[in-house]
Formats: sequence, C-alpha cells, structure tokens
Amino acid sequence: MTKPMDTSILVEAVAALREANLAFAAAHPGESPGRQPVHTVYGGAQLFAADTVAKLGSVALRALNTYAPDPATLGKALGISDHPALATIDKRVRDKLSREPLEDFRIDFEDGYGHRPDAEEDGHAAAVATGLAKGMRDGSLSPFIGMRIKPLNEELRGRSIRTLDLVYTALAESGGMPDRWIVTVPKITIIEQVEFAVSALRHLERKLGLADGTLKFEAMVETPQIILDASGRSLLPRLLEVSDGRLRGAHFGTYDYTAGINITAAYQRMQHPACEFAKHFMQVAFAGTDVWLSDGSTTVMPVPVHREAKGGPALTKQQQAENAGSVHAAWRLHFDDVRHSLAGGFYQGWDLHPAQLVTRYAALYSFFLDGIDAAGVRLRNFVGKAAQATLVGDVFDDAATGQGLLNFFLRGINSGAITEEEALKMTSLTEEDFRGRSFVKIMRAKR
Repeated sequence: MTKPMDTSILVEAVAALREANLAFAAAHPGESPGRQPVHTVYGGAQLFAADTVAKLGSVALRALNTYAPDPATLGKALGISDHPALATIDKRVRDKLSREPLEDFRIDFEDGYGHRPDAEEDGHAAAVATGLAKGMRDGSLSPFIGMRIKPLNEELRGRSIRTLDLVYTALAESGGMPDRWIVTVPKITIIEQVEFAVSALRHLERKLGLADGTLKFEAMVETPQIILDASGRSLLPRLLEVSDGRLRGAHFGTYDYTAGINITAAYQRMQHPACEFAKHFMQVAFAGTDVWLSDGSTTVMPVPVHREAKGGPALTKQQQAENAGSVHAAWRLHFDDVRHSLAGGFYQGWDLHPAQLVTRYAALYSFFLDGIDAAGVRLRNFVGKAAQATLVGDVFDDAATGQGLLNFFLRGINSGAITEEEALKMTSLTEEDFRGRSFVKIMRAKR
C-alpha cells in the first residue's frame, strides 16, 4: 500500500516557493508609471550655464528653419516624403523645439570635459552648481538633468568623487537639487566600482541631511567587462543587486564599447552587430525591472561645411547647397539610427549636437504616427472582442498581444508623437485604462 504524502514537506516547499516568488516580483515590478525622457543631451561642464537649454533649443530651431524650412524639405532630407503625417510631424517638431527642446541634459565632467588641472575643475564644479541653482530659480532647466563623473578607476577615482562632492554640497547649501537629478557612472569594469558609487551616495546623503535612498545613479554600459567579466558572469544583473535601489538607468556607449572590442573607427556605428548583441544583453538583464534603457549616439554631426565670415562675403549658392547637403546627410544618418533604436525597443538615446534634436523628434513622431490609426482600430477591436472572450482564471489567453498594443500608445504619448486625448479617441479607452498601464487590468474592468 502506498504511503500517504508527507504534507509537512509540501508546506515547506510552498513556503520556499512563496518566498522566491515574492522576491522575484519585488525585483521585477515592471516599468514605472513616470515619464521616461526620449533622449539625453551631453554637454561639457565647462560650457554649462542656467540658459544652456534655451540656447541649444534656439540652435536646433535655427537649423530646422535654415535647412528644412517647410515639411516637403524635411521629408526629402529624411526620406519620408510620402509619410501621410508629414505635415503633423513637421508641426510637432517645431512646437517641441519651441516649447521643450531638451528633455534630459547631462553635465559632463568626463569625455566631453577632458582632463584639467584640479583647480580648474574645482572652479567649474562651483560654476555648475551656481548655474543649476539659477536655473532652478528661473525655471530654465530641462525636466530631467544630472552630471556624468569620471570613471572610478584608481587613476581618476579621487578626482571623480571630489567633483561629485563639490557639486552636491554646493547645491544642498543653495537650496537643494533639481527634480529628477541623477549622476552617471561611466566605464564600469568591476562590480566594486558600483559598490563604491553607492557608498559615496550614502555618505553624501548623511553629510547633507538627505533621506536614505534620495540620490540615484545610472550606469554606462560601454566596456566589454560589464557584459561579461573574467569569471564568465555578466555584471549587468549584479548592478541592480548592489545598487541599494538607486539604479535608475543603463545607457549604452556605442564608441567606447566598439573600441573596447577592437572595432576600427570606420566601423564604429550604432547598428554594428556587436552593439546589437550588447544592447540585447541589456534588455534581457533588465527585463521586467524599472531600469530605463538608453541607446547610444550618432557621432556624425549635422553641421555646414562652409561658414560665412563676419564682415566677409555671403556664401555662394553652391556653398549653400553644399551646406544643406552636409546637414541633410547627417540628419538622415541620425534619423535612421533613432528609428532603428525604436524598432529594437530602445526609446531613449544620446544626442551630441543641438541640430540632432530635429531628427530625434522627427524620428520619434514618424515612428509612432506610422499606422497609428490602424493600431488604434486594432486595439479598440481587440479590447471589444477580448472582453467577451473566455478567460482562463483571471488572465486573458493572449494578453501579451493586447499589452503590446497598449505599450505602443503609452510610448507614443510619452514621446509627444500623440496626445492622450488623441489616444483616447483612437482606442475608446479611458484615462484610467491608460494610466493603469495593464491590459489584463483593462480586461478585468471590462468583465
């Protein structure tokens, strides 16, 4: 006769599984409901001032007016002349550049700053804090903002933390830090560098009287060792483990990464297969977490080849045409890179020149406006049919498809390609449906 099951063993197994399930759920809460910036603009700390955002926005709008003064010219430059929403794209790019040209700005004390004498960097750290304080008072900063420090290797660790301390302390003494402030940690090669950054942020919180967990950071993914270390493990999941809940984002560094695996300069580009591998690794490592992912940058700048000298002769028509050709070629490359990132599931990237803001927003808006009407009909019909479909328990049997359609609209709203009002009209969903961000919850409500 078979002995009955020892239920005490099952109870212990259930308890262990429950603990593991809860731990997994806590570590994988899904995307946070807050707005993710669509880009990060990097600028050298030596150039930062309270009016930097306005100045860069003016340069971007001037480039658009000079080299694409109408929708037809913009469409031809970017290869989207036949886009049905070209006029809308052009209008929304102009509106965005006039209203909020930058979403995220990173004051750079690393590659965009270089190595300078300590006294000079101390002076720039103080000037940055002063500019930030004035920008907060004037309301002139970008919605998201932060600083990138130098690497935490032995050569630069001391300088890096000194600059961090100087800026944070000066900000605290002048009234506090900007909203959504963050520090970027570059060129991570060992997990101890991240642990050190966390310790430094904890120390600053105690020193400045800030609540525990106030100070956040993001990690640059730009070394081969962060993808796979000497022991054969990836550092990416471990970043989250040692971050003390402070890890806000992971930003890919195209050119440092490709250089680190011996790809020559002529082939260092965002769409290189090696970059695709690393970025997919990032997506797998942080899937289901609330860590924001960002793609890298296009380094070919949209700048003219001829400049009119002050007091000199005007440019010839040939020179003007060559300038337009140079800018349009760089715009097309950046546009294609951004569209490629979006198709690959990266909804944020770097911009290095203000004229790239034109193609950042044009790429975003064209991407989300491609077939948006059809997507709206599809989601509306899908919800209607799904609400009547058989559910297995409380989970719709094809919720992933519905969630994918919902995510498309959520990202489109976040990017500014469409408004929430337009999305509501297209899909017949409610504001509460969109803000809940869950297709399964919508289905439960419809039942």
